[in-house]
Amino acid sequence: MLSSMFGARPAGEPDPPEPSGRHLSDVDLLDELLATVGAARAFQEFRRSQRKECFTLLRWLQLVLPLIEELREASPPRPLTDDAYRRLALLSRAFQAARRLLRCCHDGSKIFLSLESEAVQGRFRAVYEKVNLALDGMPYSDIGISDEVKEQVELINAQLKRSKKRADTQDMELAMDFLVVLQDKEDRSADRVILERLAKKLELQSLADLRAETMAIKKLINERNGQQPESTEQIIELLNKLKDVAGIDEKNILGEVHIPKYLEKCPSLMIPNDFLCPISLEIMTDPVIIASGRTYERRSIQKWLDAGQRTCPKTQQPLAHLSLAPNFALKNLILQWCENNKVEIQTRADEPPVEEVSKEVLIPSLVKDLSSPNLDVQRKAVKKIRSLSKESPENRTLITGSGGIAALVGLLQYPDKKIQDNTVTSLLNLSIDEANKVLIAKGNAIPLIIEVLKNGSVEGQENSAAALFSLSMVDENKVVIGALGGVPPLVNLLKNGTIRGKKDANTAIFNLLLNHQNKLRAIEAGIVPVLLKILDDAKLGMVDEALSIFLLLGSNSACRATIGTESFVETLVRIIKEGTPKNKECALSVILELGSCNNALMVHALGFGLQEHLTEIAKSGTSRAQRKANSLIQLARKCQS
Repeated sequence: MLSSMFGARPAGEPDPPEPSGRHLSDVDLLDELLATVGAARAFQEFRRSQRKECFTLLRWLQLVLPLIEELREASPPRPLTDDAYRRLALLSRAFQAARRLLRCCHDGSKIFLSLESEAVQGRFRAVYEKVNLALDGMPYSDIGISDEVKEQVELINAQLKRSKKRADTQDMELAMDFLVVLQDKEDRSADRVILERLAKKLELQSLADLRAETMAIKKLINERNGQQPESTEQIIELLNKLKDVAGIDEKNILGEVHIPKYLEKCPSLMIPNDFLCPISLEIMTDPVIIASGRTYERRSIQKWLDAGQRTCPKTQQPLAHLSLAPNFALKNLILQWCENNKVEIQTRADEPPVEEVSKEVLIPSLVKDLSSPNLDVQRKAVKKIRSLSKESPENRTLITGSGGIAALVGLLQYPDKKIQDNTVTSLLNLSIDEANKVLIAKGNAIPLIIEVLKNGSVEGQENSAAALFSLSMVDENKVVIGALGGVPPLVNLLKNGTIRGKKDANTAIFNLLLNHQNKLRAIEAGIVPVLLKILDDAKLGMVDEALSIFLLLGSNSACRATIGTESFVETLVRIIKEGTPKNKECALSVILELGSCNNALMVHALGFGLQEHLTEIAKSGTSRAQRKANSLIQLARKCQS
């Protein structure tokens, strides 16, 4: 549970009473305050999602410190009045809460902190309120501090009061990425693009980072003690997907050595650490030495390298070369140990043989064949390029370096649907790499991809939408795609496409709508009735995605006038009444966005039965839904007063 992560009270439990009496001497209380601030200042690195807020909190703690130091260093020491002691005791509790929060943001699970970013922001506000409560009304005349320190503390207190009024700001792009990868069970190239972006944002790309994250999640699971199983399952699922992207063949969330079937009969057997691959944590059957001098299982290290990693997984040392040298001495030791202990291990005899032609030779040849006058040669070449471009960053680099992007863009104009399908999918695969997003756009591919989106085959349309989504991760490309007419055909695919096509279109539209002008283009393209139809079709399983787009549209005043109707508000209330917990959470967010700008809509929602559902969700909804429900309850009071 969230409270265990921060060492705070469980949700719904009342605040403990204010400190009464003097449990510590004046000197001990001041020393406790100084020690707590010192412990908090020891944390200098924080998770990216809360880094800015953590440094702000540290700065405020630092600014309050002169008050404590001046009191502690006073000579002779001045006895604290009861009021001053009570205020300083409250300040001590606030500092302790700040220290716990900073520690969590220092070494807590990055995935958890990002998924629950709004709840974490709530913990920061709670700390600010505690500090403000302690400083507000501090009897400065009784404690005898200097005017300079008094002015500084009063200024801090004024800033704290302003910070309490700040509204939650959610990273919509990050929220949508989480929504897509956690709901979509298909293996789509677009999902890999999202996972690459998530790995970069969460700073979970190296083996060391992912191992540290595994241990942080293990700690979280232990603290939850079986509670919130759905949330825990999502965190583990996302961690495993990020490991796949990084090329780490390991799914054991507890970070322990996996006991394969060949050791089930002797689980107590102590396996020498040197026999275990540092990546898979299994006994090596084909150990190889890499440039750093470390040994790994061939299959595991090859997957690491194929994922584009160019460092030693264990030491993070850059690799001078990518050659793998068999470690025959260690292999013989492992075989001898297995024979002595009657352990039978399976070798991977069924693995495909190493290709005779190197990729460095094969790929330039295939790129050349893309421009062949022979249509059959072109078909075979682009099909192979499609496969190779999905395999590894190394292949994508070779394709790009051989002039593959220009050759592929040329093929997009061919009337042959199969060539179009393979070509647009190859460009989608190439766009996984950040630099290629810019190169593909500069190669004038976007208008041709939009044309395939309009008139291509079913597969071509789906992968064109996914390609536009990937390219739109670059802000400049969002503008270009919108200006070239990419929004209307995406809306059409959202309306008439297959389920996969609808999901690809929805993801692309969401990303494009992060640009202000594209919101207006979507409204003009008729997206509102399309989204409303999706909301009415629960079996389609896209209610959350549609509501996420409505939330983006609701943030724009011109679009808000179009979607802000009483009938739409009634639809939202119905979803809040009958939908899944996630549906309710998203619908509450949209109503809060609309109702905050239009009291009449809020009053209509209340008249349609919203109030009774708010009370229930505020008690038993998801953590984010509870916060939205409480905000709506406060808004309802203002509208009714």
